[in-house]
This record gives sequence, C-alpha cells and structure tokens, in this order.
Amino acid sequence: MRFTKTIVVFAALLLSLGCQTLAKRDSTGVVVARRAQIRSSTAVVAADLLQVNRGDVVDILESTDVTDPSDNTRKERWLRVKARDEDGTEGWIESRNVMPEEVLEESKKLAEEDKDTPAQATGQLRASSNLRLTPDRSGNENIMMRLDSGSSFDIIGWKRVPKPKASESIESDVAPKAGSAQQGSARPGRQGDEAEQLEEANELWYRVRLSAEASPAPAGWIYGKQVELAVPSDIIFYRTGREFVAWQRLDGESRDRNDKDAGREGKPGSWLILEKSSSNQPHTVDEPDFDRVYVLGYDKRNQEHYTAYRSPDLKGYLPARIEGQGDNKSFTVRIQEEVGGPLKEVRYTLYKDARGVLKINAPNIPHGRRRR
Repeated sequence: MRFTKTIVVFAALLLSLGCQTLAKRDSTGVVVARRAQIRSSTAVVAADLLQVNRGDVVDILESTDVTDPSDNTRKERWLRVKARDEDGTEGWIESRNVMPEEVLEESKKLAEEDKDTPAQATGQLRASSNLRLTPDRSGNENIMMRLDSGSSFDIIGWKRVPKPKASESIESDVAPKAGSAQQGSARPGRQGDEAEQLEEANELWYRVRLSAEASPAPAGWIYGKQVELAVPSDIIFYRTGREFVAWQRLDGESRDRNDKDAGREGKPGSWLILEKSSSNQPHTVDEPDFDRVYVLGYDKRNQEHYTAYRSPDLKGYLPARIEGQGDNKSFTVRIQEEVGGPLKEVRYTLYKDARGVLKINAPNIPHGRRRR
C-alpha cells in the first residue's frame, strides 16, 4: 500500500510538472526577431550564450512558462532550443522571438493562395503591430510575429469582419508578446480616434504579402487601423475628393516595397487607380471595395500627367489585374451591376491615338449611385 501510494504521488508530481513544461521534441522554429539571445537559463541574470538573427532555424527541445518578474500575474513562455551553429549551442530563448515551423507553413499556404494575385496597393505600419494568420484579434493564438513600426508590405486584398466584443479584444492590437501563456485583456484605446469608431460594428483587415527581409512569414493579416496606405508620390496629388484605395502602374515597375519611403516612385508614369468615396456612415461587411475607376496617363514629351479615363459611379470589387505588354494592355475588375446580383468580370482595353495619348475602351456598365 505504501509503495502504491508513493507511485501515485510521484505520478501526480510528474503531471504537475508537465503542465508547466511542455515538451515539443522533433520540432523546429525560425527566429523572427532581428536579433535575439539564446541564454543559459530563463533567469534575469542568465548569461548570453549565442546571438541569433531573423531567419535562423533552431530546434525546439521543450517549453516552459515563467512568471514575469515585473508582473507576477503574467507569464512568459520560454523555449529550450538547439542552435544550428558549429557548437550546437543549447539554451533558452523567449518564444516571442521564434515562430514554430507549423505556423510558418500556414503562412506559406496563404502566400501560395495569393501567388497569382498582383499587389493591389502598398501599406506601411503606423506603429509596431501583430501579423496574424486570420483577421481576428480576440486572442493571441493566431499571432505569428510582431512587425516593426514603418514596415512596408504589399496589400493583396482586404476584408471587413464583425468587431469583437470590447471585453474580448485588444482595441489597438497592441497585444501581449506573442507566445505569452496568459491571454490578453481589453485595453482602452486613445480618446479621439477610438471615439470616432464607436458606432462601427465592423473593422477592416488587410491581407498582406511581405518580403523575406521584413518577415520569415511571407503572408498574413494586419489590423487595418494600424496601416497607412502608402500612395505613391507620383499620383497622390491627383486625388479629387475620393480616396485612392488601390493602384497599379500601367508602365514600368513600381518601387520596391522594402524601401523605407514606400510612397516614393522613381519615375513618373501611367496608372490604374481605384477610388472610393468617403462617408461618415458605418461600414458594412459586404460594401464595395471601390466606386470609381480612374486612369492617369503620362505625357513623356511634356512631362505631365493627364486624365485618360474616369468611370461613372459603380460597385467594384478586387482584385484588379493588368494584362498584356507594351501599348497592348488591358485590365479587369469585378463589378456588381444590380443590388444583390452576381459579380461580373469586366475588361478595359488601353490604346494610344496618333498623338500618343492614352485612351480607354470601357465596357458598358450601368451607372451606380454614389454613396453619401
């Protein structure tokens, strides 16, 4: 009996320890921090054993949750890892600095789905923000990594989703460190910007494509309030009361999204621009992506832009696709002609007249009503 009792107590002890230290053997991860340290232990005074950099692969041996010394109510998850250096250094690293291989694979699946979709616009972060696997900020399980303020990326599309309950969400997506054991709680946002959104039942999310320099994860979702559209300097001054929500060059290549000044263009040129009317009414999840097509031509001889085409009001949806080479180009967008009706892909063809002026053959689309 005494021996049996001892076995039971010992098993209970192992179970208790198992709740605190979760082994993840035969697993790998990729470093997402620009620089991070593998340390001798999880203690504050632990020695630094090896510096690892973004993109480095490590083998994950086990994990444990450690109480944050500055906040006893919060725990941080640490991983015991083995680096792939000459010495095979083993030690501890905060989990927020490492993305598990299985999470990276999910991001790669998103990128694969969008591989044939051209960038619709370019965005830049106003502040450090989370890159997530899904457009949902009610918890931390879908966080892949933290992107630095100023990070640039291609916008492939966007989506409006119901706003989570305040008690479950983190208003500005300034979440606890990714991988922390404790779920975050709601935080009051800044007065002003937040007050303007009180009546909004839905929120905007951007589906993005990132460079290897910005993130090991090639694709994901970013909360829209953290994103500033980086409208190219070549076209930004041609806005006339509506916002530019998407754009693609009709000649040449756009500037590299890795450039710190994502809105700066090297050479002026012709552009396809999709516009949307501003409104003080709450947004709906199924509202159109844009309501006007605008083509901006460029006269190389006189070195000036001109309006080649401006459509009537319509209900348009992404993605926009440009096809063809040289002067023989066309672009397609999706249009909804009737309320509740199906989306119809329509094609606009481009050509130049005898004077070299860009012209557009536009499809016959019923006029829509401008949103007020």
